[in-house]
Amino acid sequence: MSNPRKLRSRKAGLPPGSLVHIGEIKTARPSITVIDFGPDKLHEATLAEISELRDYHRQNDVLWINLYGVHEPHILAAVGEMFGLHPLVLEDILNTDQRQKVDRYDNYLYVVLHRYMLAAGALDLAQDQISVVVGRNLVLTFQERQSKTFEPVRQRLRAEHSKLRRGAADSLAYSLIDSVVDSYFGVIEQLNERAEVLEEEILGKPRPAALEGIHELKRCVSRLRRNLYPLREVVGSLYRDAGDFFTTEIQLYLRDVYDHAVHILESLEDLRDLATGLLDVYLSTVSHRVNLELRTLTVVATIFMPATLLAGIFGMNFKVMPWLDQPAGFSYVLGLMGAIAVFMLALFWRRRFV
Repeated sequence: MSNPRKLRSRKAGLPPGSLVHIGEIKTARPSITVIDFGPDKLHEATLAEISELRDYHRQNDVLWINLYGVHEPHILAAVGEMFGLHPLVLEDILNTDQRQKVDRYDNYLYVVLHRYMLAAGALDLAQDQISVVVGRNLVLTFQERQSKTFEPVRQRLRAEHSKLRRGAADSLAYSLIDSVVDSYFGVIEQLNERAEVLEEEILGKPRPAALEGIHELKRCVSRLRRNLYPLREVVGSLYRDAGDFFTTEIQLYLRDVYDHAVHILESLEDLRDLATGLLDVYLSTVSHRVNLELRTLTVVATIFMPATLLAGIFGMNFKVMPWLDQPAGFSYVLGLMGAIAVFMLALFWRRRFV
């Protein structure tokens, strides 16, 4: 997988607002979906070419245009020309390594969000950038690839007598932002499940692979926390300072999204502490197992140490020694060795060393 950070050098020396795609191409062919709706009507269409968007005539009050695939600068330039987007906005859409943020312009807001996916059975965190332009009766969304992130919003729009249909563009924009933020809870649940599996493995008989799993969990949580930390600032700015684009009622709902963002960050803090704790538990468990093995070896060596001493004494080359000339001397020595070993083993057992 290519690293978008390594492609920033392509823009070196270019003037601000230059339309150069920075990032990974995740969609073979860009496509455009259009939904315009009102309280009683909904029209939905999929467009294959940008020329079809130029010829599209709005049929209802609110227009929502979603573009899959942001790697074609000429398509972004055409969209920007049609809806009066600033060149810096188009530049940020093409640069898919943006920090989550909100920029205010005269007639619209530009919001950058991230979508995260966690591969099943692995801690491979994938990130997509979602750009949202909120106008008076217009919402534009730009996604790197097709996803189901906004599908719940589409289903609500398709339902008859939907409250979302009776709302304006600010209600739609809130629903889209809320859908992205809520998707983070699924990623956090997956990370929690992975942490529980690691914890059970560590408390049992940890293998060396468990240590690698802990480090992967810590890296994943740290990356997610670092990238989501600006989310609280973004949502807070929307519900505090964007009264021109969001009504008082929608600002109350945005405050709820802000609470979700705070909860997500707190959950990531707990996960980071849990990952650190798992590492401490792993090291303690391994150290305890090593201590048990060393204690066992020490007990065995201590039991046989008197036998080694007796063997060394009776192995000396003196002509006069006890039991040396007696036929049963060898048996006496073996019996003495065995008796001492049994006595020491009983002593260790009583003191719970074995």
